[in-house]
Amino acid sequence: MRAQKLQTEIRREQIAQAALDLIGTHGLQALSIASVAERVGLVPSGIYRHFKSKDDLLSATLNLIGKRLLNNVESVRRETPDALERLRVLLMREIRLLLENQAIPRVVFSESIFSDSVDRKARVRAVITGYFQEVEKIVQEGQRKGRLRADVDPLTVVLMFKGMVLSAMVLWKVTGGSVDLVRQAEAAWELFRAAVSKAP
Repeated sequence: MRAQKLQTEIRREQIAQAALDLIGTHGLQALSIASVAERVGLVPSGIYRHFKSKDDLLSATLNLIGKRLLNNVESVRRETPDALERLRVLLMREIRLLLENQAIPRVVFSESIFSDSVDRKARVRAVITGYFQEVEKIVQEGQRKGRLRADVDPLTVVLMFKGMVLSAMVLWKVTGGSVDLVRQAEAAWELFRAAVSKAP
C-alpha cells in the first residue's frame, strides 16, 4: 500500500512538472488536461485519475514550486553552517531552478492564475511568504552569529536577495536568453555581500 502511494505521489509530481514545462514553453493559456496528457504519454482520463480538474492540476504546480524552493533552502542548510555562504549557494540554486523551470515566474506572477480563485491566490501567497520566512531565518541566524549586519531589517535583506533573482530573470527573458544569468547573479552577489555582511 505504501509503495502504491509513493508511486501515485511520483506520478502526480511528474504530471505537475509536465504542466510547468508546458506553461514555460507555451504560456498559461496553453495549459489543458489534454495537452498535459499528451506530454506525459497518457490519455486524458489518466490525468483525471490523479487530478480532478485543470484547477486541481494548477494548484499542484504551485505546490511543486513551493516544494522545490523549500528543498533548496533545506539543502543549503545541510551544506554549510555559514549564513552568508548559505545565501550565496541558494542564489545560484535559484538561478538554476528558474533556468530549468521558466514557467515558475509565469505561474507565480501571473494575475490570471488566481484572478478567478481566492483559494489559489492564497496558495500563491503561502508559497511566497513560506519561502521568504525560511530565507529570513537564515538571515536572522547570520545576524545573531555576527556574519550579517544586525542593523538591517531581515525582511529587507530577503527582498534584496529575491530582487537579484527576479531582476536577472526579467532581463534574461526580455533579451531572449542572451544574457548570461549565472554571470549576472555572481556579479550581483558581490554587491549584495558587501551591503549585508558585517565588516570584520
